[in-house]
Amino acid sequence: MKIGFDNDKYIRIQSEHIKERIAQFRGKLYLELGGKLFDDHHASRVLPGFQPDSKLRMFSKISDQIEIVIVISAEDIEKNKVRADLGITYDEDVLRLREEFRNRGFFVGSVVITHYNGQHAADAFRQRLKRMDIKSYVHYLIDGYPHNVELIASDEGFGKNDYVETERPLVIVTAPGPGSGKMAVCLSQLYNEHKRGVEAGYAKFETFPVWNLPLKHPVNIAYEAATADLNDVNMIDPFHLEAYNKIAVNYNRDIEIFPVLNALFEGIYGTNPYKSPTDMGVNMVGFCISDDNACCEASKDEIIRRYYDATNKFADGADNESEVQKIQLLFNQAKITTATRKVTTVAKQRKQETGTPCAAIELADGTMITSKSTDLLGPSAALLLNATKHLAGIDHNVRLIPQNMIEPIQKTKINYLGGNNPRLHTDEVLVALSVLSQADENCRKALSQLPALRGCQVHSTVMLSEVDHKIFKKLGIGLTCEPVKKK
Repeated sequence: MKIGFDNDKYIRIQSEHIKERIAQFRGKLYLELGGKLFDDHHASRVLPGFQPDSKLRMFSKISDQIEIVIVISAEDIEKNKVRADLGITYDEDVLRLREEFRNRGFFVGSVVITHYNGQHAADAFRQRLKRMDIKSYVHYLIDGYPHNVELIASDEGFGKNDYVETERPLVIVTAPGPGSGKMAVCLSQLYNEHKRGVEAGYAKFETFPVWNLPLKHPVNIAYEAATADLNDVNMIDPFHLEAYNKIAVNYNRDIEIFPVLNALFEGIYGTNPYKSPTDMGVNMVGFCISDDNACCEASKDEIIRRYYDATNKFADGADNESEVQKIQLLFNQAKITTATRKVTTVAKQRKQETGTPCAAIELADGTMITSKSTDLLGPSAALLLNATKHLAGIDHNVRLIPQNMIEPIQKTKINYLGGNNPRLHTDEVLVALSVLSQADENCRKALSQLPALRGCQVHSTVMLSEVDHKIFKKLGIGLTCEPVKKK
């Protein structure tokens, strides 16, 4: 709601910094892109004002020099890992990303499947890519990675990997999510380019953790919460501290891999241009925070949101107890509880008062609107009606959808579609409103307020259906649910 990040400044100074880094290396630069090139919703949530496509807008100015390589882990393919913010598997997201990049004028050269160890699902995906005329390569698991530097930087390590053929001077290496093996692909390419007589460089464009914010700043803690399933840990960069006597924040995987990078650069160039993992980065985010308090509050909300996501998965049977426990520890570091998020407390209070499942939404001006489950509507559907009526100035007692219209819909759901829950979901309420809006001015007014819900926060005292989750996502609403299943 409250802007805490200067997006225009970010695009300007980040672009300048990347150009400087490209000029630092002659011939070819591999730029590892941490986070997402577009649809970076985590960044837009913890840094209110950050636009999800900011990185893409920066690179579009030099798109003719850029080649994109998309990386996916064979292990993620095997276990059907899902991108939480979009609800699709990583392999499907690879195809989506490729199409999105191409539609925006970028050249996507190939797909690299990492952590390969003969997984059948990875083989099937590679065959699918071949049928689509998409070049693909495999990179293998290396024993002792990332600590066995001697093996890694040898023909039995990186030398066993497929050499990824690229055409352009700036190669952006990206992936559907963290832990895909992007850095290893870049380092492997440095090794194999050198064998072919090509002088290539490496840099890292990682948004989080923010190196020049304190270790326990809520923005950085929110990153740990977002990667709790990977067991990433933010750390003081010891190499940076030793080289410059200055504190900088990085994370465990970059710090662990730095000796490999150091050995590679020394083998290729005789010296390493980077004295620390932080030096590898081109991240200017920390210089563009315009309101630290706004970003702190947004980040605390994000930590709580990640906690509810994890507990909901656990309630659905996922084996992620360690993820839940880690985020609970992060609560202590951030000095928060679930009650810190106001809308969560309001929803729980309403449930105590009514004894039935409830929901609450915090509007842009701080107004809290609540709802409860009834025989006709679920709490999420009722909440949309209550919120849009409030925004449109319609009296709360006005029934936008008459009971005689809801009952036939319920009959169809139960008698003909075999449903168990007769209450209307959010999508059904919106369809009913749309039909009625042809003749009812109040329904038209209510529908016209839907864009005003973007960015608002919602909490439900019960876990909602997949349909409801998708509707809230499409509306741009931040939804959390208690890990309690509907009876």
